[in-house]
Amino acid sequence: MKRFLLISGLLAVAGIVMTGCHYSKIKEMVQKQVFGSKDGKEVYLFTLRNKADNVIRLTNYGAKITWIEVPDKNGKHDNITFGYDTFDQMVAGDMSFGSVVGRYANRIAKGTFTLDGVVYHLPLNNGPNTLHGGPKGWHSVVWNAEIISESKVPSVRFTYHSPDMEEGFPGNVDAEVVYTWTDNNEIVMDYKCTTDKKTVINVTNHAYFNLHGAGNGDILDHVLTLRASAFTPVDSVMIPTGEIRPVAGTPFDFTTPHTIGERIGENYDQLKLGLGYDHNFILDNTDPVDVTVYEPASGRVLEVITDQPGMQLYTGNFLTGSQIGHGGKPYNYRTGFCLESGHYPDSPNHPDFPSTVLNPGETFKSQTIYRFSTK
Repeated sequence: MKRFLLISGLLAVAGIVMTGCHYSKIKEMVQKQVFGSKDGKEVYLFTLRNKADNVIRLTNYGAKITWIEVPDKNGKHDNITFGYDTFDQMVAGDMSFGSVVGRYANRIAKGTFTLDGVVYHLPLNNGPNTLHGGPKGWHSVVWNAEIISESKVPSVRFTYHSPDMEEGFPGNVDAEVVYTWTDNNEIVMDYKCTTDKKTVINVTNHAYFNLHGAGNGDILDHVLTLRASAFTPVDSVMIPTGEIRPVAGTPFDFTTPHTIGERIGENYDQLKLGLGYDHNFILDNTDPVDVTVYEPASGRVLEVITDQPGMQLYTGNFLTGSQIGHGGKPYNYRTGFCLESGHYPDSPNHPDFPSTVLNPGETFKSQTIYRFSTK
């Protein structure tokens, strides 16, 4: 009996030691520092480092990704996503860079939609439309933040309570995104939302990428494979017409690899409307990887894996160089691209599109992964 108690005691002590070692290791893998303050709340910058010593940085302001540092084929490290050096620059800068976008990512026509006979009106911030949840959407609020100490790899949870009628959307919504930075250089983004009233939800991350390194030239030489057999054409204000158009025979066919710039200037109606690519692609969702982007000079590869039905490809058509990012580098015309997983634009006004309605008692869950490698 004494021997049993001794062994039990030793095991308990070992468990405490192991737990302490694990917490110590997590502190090494995830570092937290004060970045600023807004609306009376502290804003933090989290630095996540994996076993390969590659780094991403996150902030609870807009639940943003602000830095992704990965090597090229020669082992040279560089940051490949848009962001800012200071919090003041971030607040004054582009609302989208690296943000979690909600409640409704992408556009809603005329800022209106109807649920159960009730018409909801949203603030307009994109010509006649509402874009990315409105001017005070989830990109511009301070989220609660928690380092997940029980995780074996660097992981941070952001949560936000979106009150009923915030930016015109019904229902009290509790939103969560967990970022995990794996030893395989994957940013795993797990989203979860619940509501107490029928509402619409479309959540994405709005990171800009340049695999040369952020601010280092344009992205027209990046080779894109996008496993989507159709896309949703848009009208003159970038709202889907309702047509589902096959990509075959068009400049939108990336089912086989093409550089982004190869056909971007063609005389094609949708390219002229978007001033380039700014369209929702309907994913086939049949392959293990939905999108692959390869930059030959650096050898960097980005793969995107998602359970969502759509992917918005945006090629930085409205970047002007007015935004000065990390290291004082301007983000010029077509120096970044976005791959925004989610549902289709304006789905609440298109009953034929996959539904974005979330009911009380239901939980919206989704996962998107950015995986980085070289070849």
